[in-house]
Amino acid sequence: MRWTKKGEPPEDDGWYYCVKHGAVEPAGACAAKDRLGPYQTREQAEHALQRVQERNEAWRKADEAAEADS
Repeated sequence: MRWTKKGEPPEDDGWYYCVKHGAVEPAGACAAKDRLGPYQTREQAEHALQRVQERNEAWRKADEAAEADS
């Protein structure tokens, strides 16, 4: 398989949230190091930072619970 310059396979049609620009973009618009995704829809990509916060909070709570059990 030949990869594009930005690092995606050519058939990638997902959506990404670019942390550099603070915007939702299609595949290949920015370097992979600056993006979150892929997401299936543009709307999912729009909520990428919220999802990151939710996951980080869940992991923090799990770590606290594991420490309490130790």
